Amino acid sequence: MVSKKWLSRASGFVMVAGLLLLWQLSSLYWVQSTNWPPVTEIAKALVAGMRSGELPEVFGSSLYRMLLGYAAGVSVAVALGLCMATMRWVRASLEPMLEFLRPIPIPAIVPPLILILGIDDAMKIFVVAFSAFFPVLINTMAGVRSVEPTALAVARTFKHSRIAVVLKVTVPASLPYILAGMRVSLALALIVTVVAEMIAGSAGIGYYILTMQYAMRASDMYASIFLLAATGYLLNRLILSVEHNVLHWYHRNATT
Repeated sequence: MVSKKWLSRASGFVMVAGLLLLWQLSSLYWVQSTNWPPVTEIAKALVAGMRSGELPEVFGSSLYRMLLGYAAGVSVAVALGLCMATMRWVRASLEPMLEFLRPIPIPAIVPPLILILGIDDAMKIFVVAFSAFFPVLINTMAGVRSVEPTALAVARTFKHSRIAVVLKVTVPASLPYILAGMRVSLALALIVTVVAEMIAGSAGIGYYILTMQYAMRASDMYASIFLLAATGYLLNRLILSVEHNVLHWYHRNATT
């Protein structure tokens, strides 16, 4: 099982390496354009940006805003999802408003938020929290509904309080759903951070990518995009590692 997993992952890296090789060959022999630099030039720009500290500073500011917004959105979503799934009056009161807000595209809410919050970190953090909120909310509610009625009945038989039932039965049983929603939201949070910085930013990776585009520094632009892709991959691996450690019992049962 382990060998198959690593073989599958290795095949994915081989495919990425093949695409990069194709990019290198196309830029050298087929496409003659300053906007399509060789991968070797992009790698040089990436190394130079890391050594100068420019790229770490840019990514650090973006990750700071992303993680703050992500933590806020996930925390509120889990708490509200538990309330809506366990208390009908809360769900009846909030569901129409949430369903009204959920389909709104993120770029559409940025202009009014600029009028309210300005273009500083508060606006970007709110946008990230807004984007991370709904996947976790929906998954939390689905997880609570999937809890076995027998487990809830046993907890009530032992006369546990409602809060104790939620904390000891409902939340642990809902964790696979909640963590799945958090994984989806993490990717959305990174994407939305970049978009917000492109629309209304003076710092961060989104602003840096646009600046490099306007300056016609294609190698630096692609270097930041490559680093952004690597960051997204590492964040995904991190949350998968957390998921496997927290839900070791779930994955063990799934494979048996």
